[in-house]
Amino acid sequence: MPKLHRRFRQRTSAVIQSAITCAIATAIASPTSLSASQLLSYGLKAWLVAWMTIVPFVLLATPLIRRLTSFVVQEDP
Repeated sequence: MPKLHRRFRQRTSAVIQSAITCAIATAIASPTSLSASQLLSYGLKAWLVAWMTIVPFVLLATPLIRRLTSFVVQEDP
């Protein structure tokens, strides 16, 4: 599998992190009264909708978060 160029490292990290975060939030918010197959179907749909909604925000917020972090965290001398 071909790898992405290193300039995409930050964006790739943000997309992966948002996928994991959405999966955890979906698991917490999913109703427990469903059968296993219903829960899997519901969870996958909910995760996909949440992830597709949050990815654009994460990608737009990443540069701002980096600047804010640089403002708060001291660089090495």
